[in-house]
Amino acid sequence: MSDKRPEGNFWTPPPRPEWLATFLDETKAWDADAVAPLQADELIATAMRRTGLSDFGEDDWREPFQILVKAIEEEAELHLFGRLWTRQDLLLFLETRLKIEALFKAHPEIEDEQIDQPVFVTGLPRSGTSILFELLAQDSQFMAPANWEFVLPCPPPEAASYREDPRVPRAHDLITQMGRVAPTYQAMHEMGAWIPNECGVAFRLSFRSQHLAATFQVPTYTNWLFAADQEPAYRYYKRLLKLLQWRNPRGHWLLKAPEHQSFLPVLFKVFPDARVIVTHRDPVKAQGSVTNLMGTIYSMRSDKPFDAKAFEELLSPEGTAARLDQMIDWTESGAIPADRLSNSRYADLIEEPVAALETLYAKIGFAFTPQARAAVEDYLSHKPKGKFGAHNYAVDRQDSTRKLFARYQDYFNVPSEE
Repeated sequence: MSDKRPEGNFWTPPPRPEWLATFLDETKAWDADAVAPLQADELIATAMRRTGLSDFGEDDWREPFQILVKAIEEEAELHLFGRLWTRQDLLLFLETRLKIEALFKAHPEIEDEQIDQPVFVTGLPRSGTSILFELLAQDSQFMAPANWEFVLPCPPPEAASYREDPRVPRAHDLITQMGRVAPTYQAMHEMGAWIPNECGVAFRLSFRSQHLAATFQVPTYTNWLFAADQEPAYRYYKRLLKLLQWRNPRGHWLLKAPEHQSFLPVLFKVFPDARVIVTHRDPVKAQGSVTNLMGTIYSMRSDKPFDAKAFEELLSPEGTAARLDQMIDWTESGAIPADRLSNSRYADLIEEPVAALETLYAKIGFAFTPQARAAVEDYLSHKPKGKFGAHNYAVDRQDSTRKLFARYQDYFNVPSEE
Protein backbone atom coordinates (compact mmCIF):
# COMPACT_ATOMS: atom_id res chain seq x y z
CA MET A 1 0.00 0.00 0.00
CA SER A 2 1.29 3.43 -0.92
CA ASP A 3 2.37 5.81 1.84
CA LYS A 4 1.74 8.82 -0.38
CA ARG A 5 -0.31 11.51 1.34
CA PRO A 6 -2.96 13.58 -0.46
CA GLU A 7 -1.66 16.90 -1.77
CA GLY A 8 -1.76 19.58 0.92
CA ASN A 9 -2.47 17.12 3.71
CA PHE A 10 -0.11 17.96 6.58
CA TRP A 11 -1.33 15.23 8.92
CA THR A 12 0.71 12.10 9.70
CA PRO A 13 -0.44 9.19 11.88
CA PRO A 14 0.90 8.71 15.41
CA PRO A 15 3.42 5.92 16.08
CA ARG A 16 1.85 2.49 16.35
CA PRO A 17 2.33 0.74 19.72
CA GLU A 18 4.73 -2.20 19.67
CA TRP A 19 2.09 -4.81 20.55
CA LEU A 20 -0.08 -3.85 17.58
CA ALA A 21 2.82 -3.58 15.16
CA THR A 22 3.92 -7.07 16.22
CA PHE A 23 0.40 -8.48 15.85
CA LEU A 24 0.00 -7.06 12.34
CA ASP A 25 3.43 -8.27 11.30
CA GLU A 26 2.79 -11.77 12.65
CA THR A 27 -0.56 -12.03 10.83
CA LYS A 28 0.32 -10.36 7.54
CA ALA A 29 -0.03 -13.66 5.67
CA TRP A 30 -3.50 -14.38 7.07
CA ASP A 31 -6.69 -14.12 5.03
CA ALA A 32 -8.22 -11.17 6.90
CA ASP A 33 -11.57 -11.38 5.07
CA ALA A 34 -12.01 -15.02 6.11
CA VAL A 35 -10.83 -14.48 9.70
CA ALA A 36 -13.03 -11.42 10.29
CA PRO A 37 -15.86 -11.32 7.73
CA LEU A 38 -17.80 -8.07 7.42
CA GLN A 39 -20.98 -8.91 5.52
CA ALA A 40 -24.27 -7.40 6.60
CA ASP A 41 -26.46 -10.49 6.28
CA GLU A 42 -23.93 -12.71 8.06
CA LEU A 43 -23.54 -10.23 10.92
CA ILE A 44 -27.31 -10.02 11.38
CA ALA A 45 -27.64 -13.82 11.36
CA THR A 46 -24.79 -14.20 13.85
CA ALA A 47 -26.34 -11.67 16.25
CA MET A 48 -29.66 -13.50 16.10
CA ARG A 49 -28.02 -16.87 16.64
CA ARG A 50 -25.92 -15.65 19.58
CA THR A 51 -28.87 -14.05 21.39
CA GLY A 52 -31.68 -16.40 20.34
CA LEU A 53 -33.70 -13.29 19.44
CA SER A 54 -35.02 -12.01 16.11
CA ASP A 55 -36.84 -8.68 16.70
CA PHE A 56 -34.62 -5.64 16.02
CA GLY A 57 -37.49 -3.15 16.36
CA GLU A 58 -38.35 -0.63 13.64
CA ASP A 59 -36.59 -1.33 10.35
CA ASP A 60 -35.20 2.20 9.88
CA TRP A 61 -31.76 0.95 11.01
CA ARG A 62 -31.37 -1.54 8.15
CA GLU A 63 -30.60 0.85 5.31
CA PRO A 64 -27.80 2.71 7.14
CA PHE A 65 -26.42 -0.58 8.46
CA GLN A 66 -26.23 -2.05 4.96
CA ILE A 67 -24.64 1.14 3.58
CA LEU A 68 -22.13 1.31 6.42
CA VAL A 69 -20.99 -2.32 6.21
CA LYS A 70 -20.65 -2.16 2.42
CA ALA A 71 -18.66 1.08 2.66
CA ILE A 72 -16.37 -0.38 5.32
CA GLU A 73 -15.66 -3.38 3.13
CA GLU A 74 -15.09 -1.36 -0.04
CA GLU A 75 -13.54 1.89 1.19
CA ALA A 76 -12.06 1.70 4.69
CA GLU A 77 -9.09 -0.62 3.94
CA LEU A 78 -9.04 -2.07 7.45
CA HIS A 79 -6.07 -4.10 8.63
CA LEU A 80 -6.72 -7.41 10.40
CA PHE A 81 -6.96 -5.97 13.89
CA GLY A 82 -9.25 -3.26 12.54
CA ARG A 83 -11.52 -5.88 11.01
CA LEU A 84 -11.66 -7.90 14.23
CA TRP A 85 -12.39 -4.79 16.25
CA THR A 86 -15.08 -3.65 13.81
CA ARG A 87 -16.77 -7.05 13.76
CA GLN A 88 -16.86 -7.01 17.56
CA ASP A 89 -18.46 -3.53 17.52
CA LEU A 90 -21.08 -4.27 14.89
CA LEU A 91 -22.16 -7.49 16.57
CA LEU A 92 -22.41 -5.68 19.89
CA PHE A 93 -24.68 -3.00 18.39
CA LEU A 94 -26.92 -5.58 16.74
CA GLU A 95 -27.15 -7.78 19.82
CA THR A 96 -27.95 -4.75 21.98
CA ARG A 97 -30.86 -3.80 19.71
CA LEU A 98 -32.24 -7.33 19.99
CA LYS A 99 -31.99 -7.26 23.79
CA ILE A 100 -33.61 -3.82 24.03
CA GLU A 101 -36.61 -4.93 22.00
CA ALA A 102 -36.96 -8.08 24.10
CA LEU A 103 -37.03 -5.95 27.27
CA PHE A 104 -39.71 -3.59 25.90
CA LYS A 105 -41.78 -6.59 24.82
CA ALA A 106 -41.51 -8.20 28.26
CA HIS A 107 -42.06 -4.90 30.11
CA PRO A 108 -44.29 -2.57 28.05
CA GLU A 109 -44.47 -0.19 31.02
CA ILE A 110 -40.97 1.05 30.09
CA GLU A 111 -42.59 3.02 27.28
CA ASP A 112 -44.47 5.08 29.88
CA GLU A 113 -41.25 6.52 31.32
CA GLN A 114 -41.05 10.32 30.98
CA ILE A 115 -37.87 12.15 29.95
CA ASP A 116 -38.28 15.40 31.90
CA GLN A 117 -36.51 18.58 30.75
CA PRO A 118 -33.28 16.98 29.55
CA VAL A 119 -30.28 19.28 29.15
CA PHE A 120 -28.26 18.86 25.95
CA VAL A 121 -24.76 20.26 25.41
CA THR A 122 -23.64 20.79 21.82
CA GLY A 123 -21.27 22.90 19.74
CA LEU A 124 -18.34 22.53 17.42
CA PRO A 125 -16.12 19.52 18.12
CA ARG A 126 -13.24 20.58 20.39
CA SER A 127 -15.09 23.75 21.47
CA GLY A 128 -15.41 22.90 25.15
CA THR A 129 -18.42 20.60 25.02
CA SER A 130 -16.62 17.85 26.96
CA ILE A 131 -15.35 19.97 29.85
CA LEU A 132 -18.71 21.76 30.19
CA PHE A 133 -20.49 18.42 30.16
CA GLU A 134 -18.18 17.02 32.83
CA LEU A 135 -18.63 20.10 35.03
CA LEU A 136 -22.42 20.02 34.81
CA ALA A 137 -22.33 16.29 35.58
CA GLN A 138 -21.00 17.11 39.07
CA ASP A 139 -24.43 18.51 39.95
CA SER A 140 -26.69 15.91 41.57
CA GLN A 141 -29.84 17.35 39.98
CA PHE A 142 -28.51 16.16 36.63
CA MET A 143 -27.70 12.60 35.63
CA ALA A 144 -25.33 12.02 32.76
CA PRO A 145 -25.24 8.54 31.24
CA ALA A 146 -22.06 6.78 32.25
CA ASN A 147 -20.01 5.49 29.35
CA TRP A 148 -20.49 1.88 30.37
CA GLU A 149 -24.31 1.96 30.26
CA PHE A 150 -24.29 3.21 26.68
CA VAL A 151 -21.94 0.36 25.74
CA LEU A 152 -23.67 -2.41 27.73
CA PRO A 153 -27.21 -1.20 28.55
CA CYS A 154 -28.86 -4.61 28.87
CA PRO A 155 -30.06 -5.62 31.35
CA PRO A 156 -30.92 -2.05 32.38
CA PRO A 157 -28.98 -0.74 35.39
CA GLU A 158 -30.65 -0.80 38.79
CA ALA A 159 -30.33 1.89 41.45
CA ALA A 160 -29.23 -0.50 44.22
CA SER A 161 -26.31 -1.95 42.24
CA TYR A 162 -25.52 0.88 39.84
CA ARG A 163 -22.10 1.77 41.25
CA GLU A 164 -21.07 -1.89 41.59
CA ASP A 165 -22.51 -3.25 38.37
CA PRO A 166 -20.47 -6.29 37.29
CA ARG A 167 -20.45 -5.15 33.65
CA VAL A 168 -18.28 -2.13 34.41
CA PRO A 169 -14.85 -3.86 34.08
CA ARG A 170 -15.72 -5.28 30.65
CA ALA A 171 -17.16 -1.98 29.49
CA HIS A 172 -14.07 -0.12 30.72
CA ASP A 173 -11.85 -2.46 28.72
CA LEU A 174 -13.93 -1.93 25.57
CA ILE A 175 -14.04 1.84 26.05
CA THR A 176 -10.31 2.30 26.68
CA GLN A 177 -9.29 0.14 23.71
CA MET A 178 -8.78 3.29 21.64
CA GLY A 179 -6.11 4.58 24.02
CA ARG A 180 -4.21 1.30 23.83
CA VAL A 181 -4.32 1.23 20.03
CA ALA A 182 -3.26 4.89 19.74
CA PRO A 183 -1.75 6.16 23.03
CA THR A 184 -1.72 9.77 21.76
CA TYR A 185 -5.54 9.64 21.78
CA GLN A 186 -5.44 9.88 25.57
CA ALA A 187 -4.22 13.48 25.22
CA MET A 188 -7.28 14.31 23.13
CA HIS A 189 -10.13 12.59 24.92
CA GLU A 190 -10.25 11.09 28.42
CA MET A 191 -12.04 7.74 28.41
CA GLY A 192 -13.34 5.39 31.07
CA ALA A 193 -16.39 3.43 32.18
CA TRP A 194 -17.67 6.14 34.52
CA ILE A 195 -16.91 9.18 32.37
CA PRO A 196 -20.08 10.55 30.77
CA ASN A 197 -20.08 10.01 27.04
CA GLU A 198 -21.70 11.49 23.97
CA CYS A 199 -25.12 10.80 22.54
CA GLY A 200 -23.38 9.84 19.30
CA VAL A 201 -22.14 6.70 21.05
CA ALA A 202 -25.76 5.68 21.61
CA PHE A 203 -26.75 6.77 18.09
CA ARG A 204 -24.57 3.94 16.83
CA LEU A 205 -27.44 1.59 17.76
CA SER A 206 -29.51 3.17 14.99
CA PHE A 207 -26.46 3.24 12.65
CA ARG A 208 -27.10 6.96 12.05
CA SER A 209 -24.12 8.35 13.90
CA GLN A 210 -21.31 10.74 13.17
CA HIS A 211 -19.28 8.62 15.59
CA LEU A 212 -19.39 5.88 12.97
CA ALA A 213 -18.45 8.33 10.20
CA ALA A 214 -15.52 9.41 12.36
CA THR A 215 -14.37 5.83 12.95
CA PHE A 216 -13.85 4.77 9.33
CA GLN A 217 -12.93 6.50 6.09
CA VAL A 218 -16.20 5.63 4.38
CA PRO A 219 -17.31 8.56 2.19
CA THR A 220 -20.30 6.64 0.80
CA TYR A 221 -21.75 6.25 4.30
CA THR A 222 -20.78 9.77 5.34
CA ASN A 223 -22.48 11.32 2.32
CA TRP A 224 -25.61 9.27 2.99
CA LEU A 225 -25.61 10.22 6.66
CA PHE A 226 -25.46 13.98 6.07
CA ALA A 227 -28.46 13.79 3.74
CA ALA A 228 -30.46 11.37 5.90
CA ASP A 229 -33.37 12.01 8.24
CA GLN A 230 -32.02 11.89 11.81
CA GLU A 231 -35.38 11.60 13.51
CA PRO A 232 -35.14 7.78 13.74
CA ALA A 233 -31.85 8.14 15.62
CA TYR A 234 -33.34 10.58 18.12
CA ARG A 235 -36.47 8.50 18.65
CA TYR A 236 -34.45 5.34 19.28
CA TYR A 237 -32.20 7.31 21.62
CA LYS A 238 -35.24 8.40 23.63
CA ARG A 239 -36.24 4.74 23.82
CA LEU A 240 -32.81 3.87 25.22
CA LEU A 241 -32.99 6.66 27.83
CA LYS A 242 -36.37 5.36 29.01
CA LEU A 243 -34.83 1.94 29.46
CA LEU A 244 -31.83 3.28 31.38
CA GLN A 245 -33.96 5.26 33.84
CA TRP A 246 -36.61 2.57 34.31
CA ARG A 247 -34.93 0.91 37.30
CA ASN A 248 -32.41 3.65 38.02
CA PRO A 249 -34.49 6.88 38.16
CA ARG A 250 -32.87 10.11 36.99
CA GLY A 251 -33.66 13.73 37.78
CA HIS A 252 -32.88 15.54 34.56
CA TRP A 253 -30.81 13.81 31.92
CA LEU A 254 -27.60 15.62 31.01
CA LEU A 255 -26.67 14.75 27.43
CA LYS A 256 -24.05 15.87 24.96
CA ALA A 257 -22.89 15.58 21.35
CA PRO A 258 -21.42 18.07 18.87
CA GLU A 259 -23.67 16.66 16.15
CA HIS A 260 -26.85 17.94 17.87
CA GLN A 261 -25.90 21.36 16.53
CA SER A 262 -26.75 20.17 13.02
CA PHE A 263 -30.14 18.69 13.99
CA LEU A 264 -31.67 21.11 16.50
CA PRO A 265 -35.17 21.14 14.92
CA VAL A 266 -35.30 17.34 15.14
CA LEU A 267 -33.96 17.36 18.71
CA PHE A 268 -36.70 19.74 19.86
CA LYS A 269 -39.34 17.72 17.98
CA VAL A 270 -38.42 14.52 19.82
CA PHE A 271 -37.54 16.22 23.14
CA PRO A 272 -39.94 19.21 23.16
CA ASP A 273 -39.06 20.39 26.68
CA ALA A 274 -35.29 20.09 26.25
CA ARG A 275 -32.82 22.78 27.28
CA VAL A 276 -29.91 23.10 24.83
CA ILE A 277 -26.54 24.70 25.59
CA VAL A 278 -24.33 25.58 22.62
CA THR A 279 -20.60 26.05 23.23
CA HIS A 280 -18.69 28.57 21.14
CA ARG A 281 -15.00 28.67 20.25
CA ASP A 282 -12.92 30.18 17.47
CA PRO A 283 -13.89 27.85 14.56
CA VAL A 284 -10.43 28.12 12.99
CA LYS A 285 -8.84 26.75 16.16
CA ALA A 286 -11.46 24.03 16.57
CA GLN A 287 -11.07 23.06 12.90
CA GLY A 288 -7.40 22.16 13.26
CA SER A 289 -8.09 20.20 16.40
CA VAL A 290 -10.85 18.03 14.97
CA THR A 291 -8.74 17.22 11.91
CA ASN A 292 -6.06 15.77 14.15
CA LEU A 293 -8.61 13.91 16.24
CA MET A 294 -10.27 12.27 13.25
CA GLY A 295 -6.98 11.39 11.59
CA THR A 296 -5.88 9.63 14.77
CA ILE A 297 -9.14 7.68 15.03
CA TYR A 298 -9.03 6.58 11.40
CA SER A 299 -5.45 5.37 11.81
CA MET A 300 -6.44 3.00 14.62
CA ARG A 301 -8.05 0.47 12.28
CA SER A 302 -6.44 1.15 8.94
CA ASP A 303 -3.19 1.99 7.16
CA LYS A 304 -5.10 4.01 4.58
CA PRO A 305 -3.72 7.57 4.36
CA PHE A 306 -6.03 10.14 5.89
CA ASP A 307 -7.71 12.08 3.07
CA ALA A 308 -9.46 15.11 4.55
CA LYS A 309 -10.71 16.13 1.10
CA ALA A 310 -12.92 13.04 0.96
CA PHE A 311 -14.78 14.33 4.02
CA GLU A 312 -15.39 17.92 2.97
CA GLU A 313 -18.82 17.98 4.57
CA LEU A 314 -17.30 17.04 7.91
CA LEU A 315 -14.00 18.88 7.83
CA SER A 316 -13.95 21.78 5.38
CA PRO A 317 -14.20 25.35 6.68
CA GLU A 318 -17.00 25.94 4.15
CA GLY A 319 -19.04 23.04 5.50
CA THR A 320 -18.47 24.09 9.09
CA ALA A 321 -19.39 27.71 8.35
CA ALA A 322 -22.58 26.59 6.60
CA ARG A 323 -23.68 24.58 9.63
CA LEU A 324 -22.95 27.49 11.98
CA ASP A 325 -24.89 29.90 9.77
CA GLN A 326 -27.74 27.40 9.62
CA MET A 327 -28.02 27.49 13.41
CA ILE A 328 -28.33 31.29 13.28
CA ASP A 329 -30.99 31.03 10.57
CA TRP A 330 -33.00 28.52 12.63
CA THR A 331 -32.85 30.83 15.63
CA GLU A 332 -33.92 33.94 13.72
CA SER A 333 -36.70 32.16 11.81
CA GLY A 334 -38.22 30.52 14.88
CA ALA A 335 -37.50 26.99 13.61
CA ILE A 336 -36.05 26.29 17.05
CA PRO A 337 -37.25 27.81 20.36
CA ALA A 338 -34.72 30.55 21.14
CA ASP A 339 -35.86 30.74 24.78
CA ARG A 340 -34.57 27.20 25.37
CA LEU A 341 -31.23 27.74 23.66
CA SER A 342 -28.34 29.07 25.77
CA ASN A 343 -24.76 29.92 24.80
CA SER A 344 -21.43 29.18 26.53
CA ARG A 345 -18.16 30.68 25.32
CA TYR A 346 -15.09 28.46 25.53
CA ALA A 347 -12.93 31.43 26.55
CA ASP A 348 -15.18 32.21 29.55
CA LEU A 349 -15.33 28.58 30.63
CA ILE A 350 -11.56 28.17 30.57
CA GLU A 351 -10.76 31.49 32.27
CA GLU A 352 -13.45 31.49 35.00
CA PRO A 353 -15.28 28.16 34.96
CA VAL A 354 -17.34 28.62 38.14
CA ALA A 355 -18.46 32.13 37.20
CA ALA A 356 -19.31 30.94 33.69
CA LEU A 357 -21.42 28.13 35.11
CA GLU A 358 -23.26 30.49 37.46
CA THR A 359 -24.29 32.64 34.48
CA LEU A 360 -25.24 29.60 32.44
CA TYR A 361 -27.47 28.11 35.15
CA ALA A 362 -29.49 31.30 35.24
CA LYS A 363 -30.01 31.07 31.48
CA ILE A 364 -31.25 27.46 31.48
CA GLY A 365 -33.50 27.96 34.50
CA PHE A 366 -31.83 25.64 37.00
CA ALA A 367 -30.48 26.58 40.43
CA PHE A 368 -26.70 26.59 40.87
CA THR A 369 -26.86 25.18 44.38
CA PRO A 370 -24.11 25.31 47.01
CA GLN A 371 -23.75 21.54 46.53
CA ALA A 372 -23.23 21.98 42.81
CA ARG A 373 -20.70 24.77 43.29
CA ALA A 374 -18.70 22.76 45.83
CA ALA A 375 -18.73 19.67 43.62
CA VAL A 376 -17.53 21.64 40.58
CA GLU A 377 -14.74 23.32 42.56
CA ASP A 378 -13.60 19.96 43.94
CA TYR A 379 -13.65 18.42 40.46
CA LEU A 380 -11.59 21.25 39.01
CA SER A 381 -9.02 20.98 41.79
CA HIS A 382 -8.38 17.34 40.84
CA LYS A 383 -8.27 17.87 37.08
CA PRO A 384 -5.27 20.07 36.24
CA LYS A 385 -4.95 21.33 32.69
CA GLY A 386 -2.90 18.99 30.51
CA LYS A 387 -3.49 16.00 32.80
CA PHE A 388 -3.22 13.59 29.84
CA GLY A 389 -0.47 15.42 27.95
CA ALA A 390 -0.40 18.14 25.35
CA HIS A 391 -2.71 18.01 22.35
CA ASN A 392 -0.77 19.66 19.55
CA TYR A 393 -2.14 20.37 16.12
CA ALA A 394 -1.71 22.68 13.16
CA VAL A 395 -4.18 25.50 12.46
CA ASP A 396 -5.08 27.13 9.14
CA ARG A 397 -5.06 30.89 9.78
CA GLN A 398 -5.61 32.09 6.21
CA ASP A 399 -7.68 35.26 5.94
CA SER A 400 -10.07 33.54 3.52
CA THR A 401 -10.83 30.89 6.16
CA ARG A 402 -11.36 33.48 8.87
CA LYS A 403 -13.85 35.42 6.71
CA LEU A 404 -16.07 32.36 6.38
CA PHE A 405 -16.79 32.52 10.11
CA ALA A 406 -17.29 36.28 10.40
CA ARG A 407 -21.08 36.08 10.73
CA TYR A 408 -20.88 33.37 13.37
CA GLN A 409 -18.17 35.08 15.44
CA ASP A 410 -19.98 38.42 15.30
CA TYR A 411 -23.38 36.94 16.16
CA PHE A 412 -22.13 35.06 19.23
CA ASN A 413 -19.24 37.38 20.12
CA VAL A 414 -16.66 34.59 19.74
CA PRO A 415 -13.05 35.85 20.03
CA SER A 416 -10.35 34.70 17.62
CA GLU A 417 -7.50 32.63 19.07
CA GLU A 418 -4.21 33.59 17.41
